[in-house]
Amino acid sequence: MITVQVPDSTAQWLLLDVPGEPRAGAALRQQFAQARQFLLFDGTEFQPLREYGPVLVDLEQCPLLAGLCHREPHVWSGLLLTSKASTSQLLDHLRRMLTVSFGLHHRALLSYYNPHTASYFFDACDAVELSRWLGPISQLRWFGGTWADRAIGSQGWQQLFNPGLAVSALAIEENLTPRQQDTLQTCMLEQHVWHWSRSTGTDYNRLWSYVQEGLALGFSERAVLDGWLWLRLQYPDTLPVQPLPGNTQQERLDNLRNLWQDDPSGQPDP
Repeated sequence: MITVQVPDSTAQWLLLDVPGEPRAGAALRQQFAQARQFLLFDGTEFQPLREYGPVLVDLEQCPLLAGLCHREPHVWSGLLLTSKASTSQLLDHLRRMLTVSFGLHHRALLSYYNPHTASYFFDACDAVELSRWLGPISQLRWFGGTWADRAIGSQGWQQLFNPGLAVSALAIEENLTPRQQDTLQTCMLEQHVWHWSRSTGTDYNRLWSYVQEGLALGFSERAVLDGWLWLRLQYPDTLPVQPLPGNTQQERLDNLRNLWQDDPSGQPDP
């Protein structure tokens, strides 16, 4: 992924991340109602949420909005697209990107239009995969980064060019590769840690180290991992012993909590 300092203003479209930045959706309706725009969820299985989903906006006839996208990227959050395809072809491709599958029986909405998700997902694509996922999109830009980048204030402009390799078209419900799945799992976990950091006032990197410690102890279930974080914040200097007794993750966490409450040194009885 390429980080650029000053993006150019040649983007033809803005895919506005209304779910991630509701203020932008309201501002679009109030200030740019005349702009040509398309609700991305229209005609898809997400139709009932069409008013709350991403919006594709034509920037060529709206230079004022194009300028705001670069000056106020935190407000006008989303992806800037350049494409020679027709509007219908571009919309068909963007809508096809919405639904993905993984494993044998799992489907999901891919929120690639969110700058944070984009910063993980597209970075997990090789040249062949990128050619398929970008399809008719020749250039893609957004302001953002990972959740860890956001935590330390190092977000910036990201830019991707379509490698243009000869590839098959993106499949309906494209199957995610193991690398893409792992990267998106990291995205969700780092987002969770970022919210924890904001709500508790705890340093992000410190919380991230606690999460890694909890995962190493086998606390992979979200509720149990959250319980571990609360416990770890109360006993930051206590070392957990292994193996932890208990048949389930919750039982092992409960036993560890009881041990630390009885003896903050964390040492079991001899």
